[in-house]
Amino acid sequence: MANVCQDRAMGVEASSGRGAGRGRAVPEGGRRHRVAVLVRDGMLPMEVGIIHRIFGEARSADGERLYELVTCALRPGEVLTDTDFTVHVAHGPEALATADTVVVPASGADYDRSEGCGAGRLSAELAQALGRIRPGTRIASICTGAFVLAAAGLLDGRRATTHWRSVDDFRRLFPSVELDADVLYTDCGEVLTAAGVASGIDLCLHMVRCDHGAAVANDVARRTVVPPHREGGQAQYIQRPVPEPQLSSTGAARAWALDHLDRPLNLRELAARESMSVRTFTRRFREEVGVSPLQWLTQQRIERARQLLEETELTVDRIAAEAGFGTAASLRQHLQSAVGVSPRAYRSTFRGVGNGGGEAPARPEGGASAGGV
Repeated sequence: MANVCQDRAMGVEASSGRGAGRGRAVPEGGRRHRVAVLVRDGMLPMEVGIIHRIFGEARSADGERLYELVTCALRPGEVLTDTDFTVHVAHGPEALATADTVVVPASGADYDRSEGCGAGRLSAELAQALGRIRPGTRIASICTGAFVLAAAGLLDGRRATTHWRSVDDFRRLFPSVELDADVLYTDCGEVLTAAGVASGIDLCLHMVRCDHGAAVANDVARRTVVPPHREGGQAQYIQRPVPEPQLSSTGAARAWALDHLDRPLNLRELAARESMSVRTFTRRFREEVGVSPLQWLTQQRIERARQLLEETELTVDRIAAEAGFGTAASLRQHLQSAVGVSPRAYRSTFRGVGNGGGEAPARPEGGASAGGV
Protein backbone atom coordinates (compact mmCIF):
# COMPACT_ATOMS: atom_id res chain seq x y z
CA MET A 1 0.00 0.00 0.00
CA ALA A 2 1.36 3.42 -0.90
CA ASN A 3 2.47 5.49 2.06
CA VAL A 4 0.20 8.51 1.69
CA CYS A 5 1.93 10.31 4.55
CA GLN A 6 5.52 9.47 3.70
CA ASP A 7 6.77 13.06 3.84
CA ARG A 8 5.08 13.63 7.20
CA ALA A 9 6.40 10.37 8.58
CA MET A 10 9.95 11.35 7.60
CA GLY A 11 9.54 14.62 9.45
CA VAL A 12 8.31 12.82 12.54
CA GLU A 13 11.20 10.36 12.46
CA ALA A 14 13.74 13.14 12.24
CA SER A 15 12.43 14.86 15.35
CA SER A 16 11.53 11.89 17.48
CA GLY A 17 12.82 11.33 21.01
CA ARG A 18 12.00 9.16 23.97
CA GLY A 19 9.61 10.08 26.71
CA ALA A 20 10.71 12.97 28.86
CA GLY A 21 13.72 13.60 26.66
CA ARG A 22 11.54 15.53 24.22
CA GLY A 23 11.31 18.48 26.56
CA ARG A 24 8.45 20.85 27.16
CA ALA A 25 5.92 21.30 24.37
CA VAL A 26 6.01 25.10 24.24
CA PRO A 27 5.19 26.43 20.75
CA GLU A 28 7.01 29.40 19.31
CA GLY A 29 5.61 32.84 19.99
CA GLY A 30 4.44 32.03 23.50
CA ARG A 31 1.06 30.71 22.38
CA ARG A 32 -0.58 27.70 23.98
CA HIS A 33 0.17 24.22 22.75
CA ARG A 34 -2.68 23.40 20.36
CA VAL A 35 -4.21 19.90 20.49
CA ALA A 36 -6.44 18.93 17.56
CA VAL A 37 -8.81 16.00 18.05
CA LEU A 38 -9.78 14.40 14.73
CA VAL A 39 -13.17 12.71 15.07
CA ARG A 40 -14.94 10.53 12.54
CA ASP A 41 -18.42 9.09 12.15
CA GLY A 42 -18.96 6.37 14.73
CA MET A 43 -16.80 8.19 17.29
CA LEU A 44 -16.85 7.07 20.93
CA PRO A 45 -17.92 10.09 23.03
CA MET A 46 -16.04 8.83 26.09
CA GLU A 47 -12.71 8.76 24.25
CA VAL A 48 -13.18 12.26 22.88
CA GLY A 49 -14.17 13.48 26.33
CA ILE A 50 -11.02 11.97 27.87
CA ILE A 51 -8.78 14.02 25.58
CA HIS A 52 -10.59 17.26 26.33
CA ARG A 53 -10.70 16.58 30.06
CA ILE A 54 -7.02 15.71 30.53
CA PHE A 55 -5.48 18.41 28.36
CA GLY A 56 -8.16 20.93 29.30
CA GLU A 57 -7.41 20.60 33.02
CA ALA A 58 -3.65 21.12 32.66
CA ARG A 59 -2.71 24.45 34.23
CA SER A 60 0.45 26.34 35.11
CA ALA A 61 1.36 27.35 38.65
CA ASP A 62 -0.46 30.62 37.95
CA GLY A 63 -3.63 28.81 36.96
CA GLU A 64 -3.29 29.48 33.24
CA ARG A 65 -4.44 26.77 30.84
CA LEU A 66 -1.49 25.11 29.14
CA TYR A 67 -3.30 23.70 26.11
CA GLU A 68 -5.76 24.94 23.53
CA LEU A 69 -8.08 22.24 22.23
CA VAL A 70 -9.99 22.11 18.97
CA THR A 71 -12.18 19.29 17.70
CA CYS A 72 -12.27 18.80 13.95
CA ALA A 73 -13.86 16.42 11.46
CA LEU A 74 -13.37 15.64 7.80
CA ARG A 75 -16.27 17.99 7.19
CA PRO A 76 -17.77 20.47 9.67
CA GLY A 77 -21.25 19.64 10.93
CA GLU A 78 -22.98 16.71 12.58
CA VAL A 79 -20.80 13.70 13.36
CA LEU A 80 -22.37 10.37 14.24
CA THR A 81 -21.38 8.66 17.48
CA ASP A 82 -21.72 5.02 18.49
CA THR A 83 -24.72 6.03 20.61
CA ASP A 84 -28.14 7.56 19.91
CA PHE A 85 -26.91 11.16 19.66
CA THR A 86 -24.75 13.15 17.28
CA VAL A 87 -22.11 15.80 17.96
CA HIS A 88 -21.85 19.10 16.11
CA VAL A 89 -18.24 19.79 15.12
CA ALA A 90 -17.54 23.32 13.97
CA HIS A 91 -14.08 22.79 12.49
CA GLY A 92 -12.92 20.94 9.40
CA PRO A 93 -9.53 19.37 8.59
CA GLU A 94 -7.88 22.77 8.22
CA ALA A 95 -7.48 22.74 12.01
CA LEU A 96 -4.90 19.98 11.65
CA ALA A 97 -2.49 22.34 9.90
CA THR A 98 -2.02 24.49 13.01
CA ALA A 99 -1.86 21.69 15.60
CA ASP A 100 1.14 20.89 17.76
CA THR A 101 -0.42 17.56 18.77
CA VAL A 102 -3.05 15.58 16.86
CA VAL A 103 -5.04 12.86 18.61
CA VAL A 104 -7.08 10.33 16.62
CA PRO A 105 -9.65 8.47 18.76
CA ALA A 106 -11.46 5.34 17.64
CA SER A 107 -14.44 5.04 15.35
CA GLY A 108 -16.94 2.23 14.91
CA ALA A 109 -15.94 2.23 11.24
CA ASP A 110 -12.55 0.82 12.22
CA TYR A 111 -14.26 -2.53 12.79
CA ASP A 112 -15.58 -2.69 9.21
CA ARG A 113 -13.10 -4.96 7.47
CA SER A 114 -14.56 -4.35 4.02
CA GLU A 115 -13.48 -0.74 3.55
CA GLY A 116 -11.59 2.16 5.05
CA CYS A 117 -9.07 1.85 7.86
CA GLY A 118 -10.64 -1.43 8.96
CA ALA A 119 -9.46 -2.84 5.64
CA GLY A 120 -6.05 -1.19 5.91
CA ARG A 121 -6.82 1.72 3.59
CA LEU A 122 -7.34 5.43 4.02
CA SER A 123 -10.17 7.09 2.17
CA ALA A 124 -9.05 9.88 -0.14
CA GLU A 125 -10.73 12.39 2.16
CA LEU A 126 -8.97 11.12 5.27
CA ALA A 127 -5.60 10.90 3.48
CA GLN A 128 -5.98 14.49 2.33
CA ALA A 129 -6.84 15.59 5.86
CA LEU A 130 -3.80 13.86 7.37
CA GLY A 131 -1.63 15.43 4.70
CA ARG A 132 -2.35 18.82 6.29
CA ILE A 133 -0.44 17.89 9.45
CA ARG A 134 2.92 19.63 9.66
CA PRO A 135 6.13 17.54 9.84
CA GLY A 136 7.26 17.12 13.42
CA THR A 137 3.77 17.37 14.88
CA ARG A 138 3.16 14.90 17.69
CA ILE A 139 0.41 12.47 16.70
CA ALA A 140 -1.34 9.95 18.92
CA SER A 141 -4.14 7.42 18.64
CA ILE A 142 -6.53 5.87 21.12
CA CYS A 143 -7.88 2.35 20.69
CA THR A 144 -8.52 1.50 17.03
CA GLY A 145 -7.45 4.97 16.01
CA ALA A 146 -4.13 3.14 15.56
CA PHE A 147 -5.61 1.69 12.35
CA VAL A 148 -5.62 5.23 10.92
CA LEU A 149 -1.99 5.86 11.84
CA ALA A 150 -0.96 2.47 10.50
CA ALA A 151 -2.84 2.91 7.22
CA ALA A 152 -1.11 6.27 6.81
CA GLY A 153 2.28 4.60 7.20
CA LEU A 154 3.11 6.46 10.41
CA LEU A 155 3.63 3.26 12.40
CA ASP A 156 5.84 1.39 9.93
CA GLY A 157 8.83 -0.03 11.81
CA ARG A 158 7.55 1.40 15.07
CA ARG A 159 6.19 -0.17 18.23
CA ALA A 160 2.46 0.38 18.67
CA THR A 161 -0.59 -1.00 20.42
CA THR A 162 -4.34 -1.12 19.93
CA HIS A 163 -7.34 -2.71 21.63
CA TRP A 164 -6.71 -6.36 22.43
CA ARG A 165 -9.81 -7.47 20.50
CA SER A 166 -8.38 -6.06 17.26
CA VAL A 167 -4.80 -7.30 17.42
CA ASP A 168 -5.22 -10.22 15.00
CA ASP A 169 -6.73 -8.00 12.31
CA PHE A 170 -4.13 -5.33 12.93
CA ARG A 171 -1.23 -7.76 12.54
CA ARG A 172 -2.72 -9.16 9.35
CA LEU A 173 -3.26 -5.71 7.82
CA PHE A 174 -0.05 -4.04 9.01
CA PRO A 175 2.78 -6.61 9.25
CA SER A 176 5.44 -3.86 9.17
CA VAL A 177 4.25 -2.48 12.53
CA GLU A 178 5.79 -3.87 15.73
CA LEU A 179 2.50 -4.46 17.54
CA ASP A 180 2.63 -4.97 21.30
CA ALA A 181 -0.77 -6.25 22.33
CA ASP A 182 0.02 -6.45 26.04
CA VAL A 183 0.62 -2.83 27.02
CA LEU A 184 -1.49 0.20 27.91
CA TYR A 185 0.30 2.61 25.58
CA THR A 186 3.46 3.12 23.56
CA ASP A 187 5.64 6.17 23.03
CA CYS A 188 7.93 6.28 20.01
CA GLY A 189 8.84 9.93 20.28
CA GLU A 190 6.40 11.90 18.16
CA VAL A 191 4.07 8.94 17.50
CA LEU A 192 2.13 7.42 20.39
CA THR A 193 -0.66 4.85 20.68
CA ALA A 194 -3.03 3.79 23.47
CA ALA A 195 -4.74 0.43 23.78
CA GLY A 196 -8.26 1.72 24.24
CA VAL A 197 -10.74 3.91 26.14
CA ALA A 198 -9.41 4.13 29.73
CA SER A 199 -5.79 3.74 28.63
CA GLY A 200 -6.39 6.95 26.70
CA ILE A 201 -6.37 8.63 30.12
CA ASP A 202 -2.95 7.11 30.82
CA LEU A 203 -1.59 8.21 27.46
CA CYS A 204 -2.89 11.78 27.73
CA LEU A 205 -1.50 12.09 31.27
CA HIS A 206 1.80 10.71 29.97
CA MET A 207 1.94 13.42 27.29
CA VAL A 208 1.12 16.14 29.85
CA ARG A 209 3.83 14.73 32.12
CA CYS A 210 6.37 14.74 29.28
CA ASP A 211 5.42 18.32 28.37
CA HIS A 212 5.15 19.94 31.79
CA GLY A 213 6.32 17.51 34.48
CA ALA A 214 4.84 15.30 37.15
CA ALA A 215 3.41 18.12 39.27
CA VAL A 216 1.11 19.32 36.49
CA ALA A 217 0.12 15.78 35.47
CA ASN A 218 -0.59 14.81 39.08
CA ASP A 219 -2.77 17.89 39.52
CA VAL A 220 -4.77 16.92 36.42
CA ALA A 221 -5.16 13.39 37.79
CA ARG A 222 -6.42 14.71 41.11
CA ARG A 223 -8.95 16.95 39.36
CA THR A 224 -10.10 14.00 37.26
CA VAL A 225 -10.03 11.54 40.19
CA VAL A 226 -7.86 8.97 38.39
CA PRO A 227 -4.52 7.34 39.25
CA PRO A 228 -1.75 9.83 38.46
CA HIS A 229 0.42 7.30 36.69
CA ARG A 230 0.16 3.84 35.22
CA GLU A 231 3.29 2.72 33.41
CA GLY A 232 2.73 2.17 29.69
CA GLY A 233 4.15 -1.34 29.94
CA GLN A 234 1.43 -2.47 32.34
CA ALA A 235 -0.80 -5.19 30.93
CA GLN A 236 -3.95 -3.89 29.25
CA TYR A 237 -5.87 -7.02 30.18
CA ILE A 238 -5.58 -8.25 33.77
CA GLN A 239 -6.84 -11.72 34.52
CA ARG A 240 -8.54 -10.76 37.79
CA PRO A 241 -8.88 -6.95 38.01
CA VAL A 242 -11.17 -7.27 41.05
CA PRO A 243 -10.12 -9.96 43.53
CA GLU A 244 -12.65 -12.63 44.30
CA PRO A 245 -14.29 -12.03 47.71
CA GLN A 246 -12.69 -15.02 49.35
CA LEU A 247 -9.21 -14.02 48.20
CA SER A 248 -6.99 -11.52 50.00
CA SER A 249 -5.81 -8.49 48.02
CA THR A 250 -2.19 -7.38 47.75
CA GLY A 251 -3.21 -3.76 48.14
CA ALA A 252 -1.95 -3.36 51.71
CA ALA A 253 1.49 -4.63 50.73
CA ARG A 254 1.62 -2.21 47.80
CA ALA A 255 0.62 0.72 50.01
CA TRP A 256 3.27 -0.23 52.58
CA ALA A 257 5.91 -0.60 49.87
CA LEU A 258 5.19 2.89 48.54
CA ASP A 259 5.89 4.30 52.02
CA HIS A 260 9.19 2.39 52.23
CA LEU A 261 10.69 2.68 48.75
CA ASP A 262 13.93 4.00 50.24
CA ARG A 263 14.80 0.67 51.80
CA PRO A 264 15.61 -2.72 50.26
CA LEU A 265 12.44 -4.77 49.90
CA ASN A 266 12.09 -8.46 49.20
CA LEU A 267 9.22 -10.70 48.23
CA ARG A 268 9.21 -12.57 51.53
CA GLU A 269 8.69 -9.32 53.42
CA LEU A 270 5.89 -8.16 51.13
CA ALA A 271 4.17 -11.54 51.20
CA ALA A 272 4.27 -11.54 55.01
CA ARG A 273 2.32 -8.28 54.99
CA GLU A 274 -0.57 -10.21 53.45
CA SER A 275 0.05 -13.43 55.41
CA MET A 276 0.75 -15.28 52.16
CA SER A 277 3.48 -17.51 50.89
CA VAL A 278 5.83 -15.90 48.37
CA ARG A 279 4.42 -18.08 45.60
CA THR A 280 0.81 -17.18 46.36
CA PHE A 281 1.62 -13.50 46.79
CA THR A 282 3.48 -13.35 43.48
CA ARG A 283 0.60 -15.03 41.64
CA ARG A 284 -2.06 -12.80 43.24
CA PHE A 285 0.02 -9.68 42.65
CA ARG A 286 0.29 -10.36 38.93
CA GLU A 287 -3.42 -11.17 38.70
CA GLU A 288 -4.37 -7.89 40.36
CA VAL A 289 -1.77 -5.51 38.95
CA GLY A 290 -0.80 -7.08 35.63
CA VAL A 291 2.97 -7.11 36.27
CA SER A 292 5.29 -8.90 38.69
CA PRO A 293 6.15 -7.38 42.11
CA LEU A 294 9.69 -6.69 40.87
CA GLN A 295 8.47 -4.86 37.76
CA TRP A 296 5.96 -2.85 39.79
CA LEU A 297 8.53 -1.82 42.40
CA THR A 298 10.97 -0.71 39.72
CA GLN A 299 8.22 1.36 38.08
CA GLN A 300 7.34 3.02 41.39
CA ARG A 301 10.98 3.77 42.17
CA ILE A 302 11.51 5.34 38.77
CA GLU A 303 8.38 7.43 39.25
CA ARG A 304 9.56 8.56 42.70
CA ALA A 305 12.96 9.50 41.26
CA ARG A 306 11.33 11.47 38.44
CA GLN A 307 9.19 13.39 40.90
CA LEU A 308 12.17 14.24 43.09
CA LEU A 309 14.26 15.32 40.10
CA GLU A 310 11.48 17.63 38.98
CA GLU A 311 10.35 19.07 42.29
CA THR A 312 13.40 19.17 44.61
CA GLU A 313 16.99 20.37 44.73
CA LEU A 314 18.24 17.07 46.18
CA THR A 315 21.46 15.70 44.74
CA VAL A 316 21.19 12.72 42.43
CA ASP A 317 22.93 10.57 45.06
CA ARG A 318 20.27 11.52 47.61
CA ILE A 319 17.44 10.93 45.13
CA ALA A 320 18.86 7.50 44.31
CA ALA A 321 18.75 6.65 48.01
CA GLU A 322 15.26 8.10 48.55
CA ALA A 323 13.88 6.12 45.58
CA GLY A 324 15.52 2.88 46.67
CA PHE A 325 18.14 2.60 43.92
CA GLY A 326 20.98 3.02 46.39
CA THR A 327 23.52 4.68 44.09
CA ALA A 328 23.48 7.32 41.38
CA ALA A 329 24.85 4.73 38.96
CA SER A 330 21.91 2.43 39.60
CA LEU A 331 19.43 5.30 39.22
CA ARG A 332 21.13 6.40 36.02
CA GLN A 333 20.87 2.93 34.52
CA HIS A 334 17.19 2.52 35.36
CA LEU A 335 16.19 6.02 34.25
CA GLN A 336 18.10 5.64 31.00
CA SER A 337 16.28 2.37 30.36
CA ALA A 338 12.86 3.84 31.21
CA VAL A 339 12.91 7.25 29.52
CA GLY A 340 16.12 7.34 27.52
CA VAL A 341 17.94 10.12 29.40
CA SER A 342 20.27 10.55 32.37
CA PRO A 343 19.12 12.09 35.68
CA ARG A 344 21.04 15.25 34.80
CA ALA A 345 19.34 15.59 31.41
CA TYR A 346 15.95 14.78 32.90
CA ARG A 347 16.29 17.48 35.58
CA SER A 348 17.57 19.98 33.05
CA THR A 349 14.54 19.33 30.87
CA PHE A 350 12.05 20.16 33.60
CA ARG A 351 13.97 22.58 35.83
CA GLY A 352 16.61 24.15 33.64
CA VAL A 353 19.33 23.03 36.07
CA GLY A 354 22.66 22.85 34.34
CA ASN A 355 24.53 20.25 36.36
CA GLY A 356 21.64 18.06 37.52
CA GLY A 357 21.89 19.14 41.17
CA GLY A 358 25.22 17.47 41.77
CA GLU A 359 25.12 14.21 39.84
CA ALA A 360 28.00 12.11 41.06
CA PRO A 361 30.43 10.30 38.75
CA ALA A 362 29.37 6.81 37.84
CA ARG A 363 30.25 4.16 40.39
CA PRO A 364 29.64 0.41 40.46
CA GLU A 365 26.08 -0.42 41.46
CA GLY A 366 25.25 -1.91 44.80
CA GLY A 367 22.16 -0.17 46.14
CA ALA A 368 19.65 -2.95 46.79
CA SER A 369 20.59 -5.92 48.90
CA ALA A 370 21.08 -9.28 47.24
CA GLY A 371 17.75 -10.84 46.55
CA GLY A 372 15.93 -7.56 47.19
CA VAL A 373 13.41 -5.97 44.86
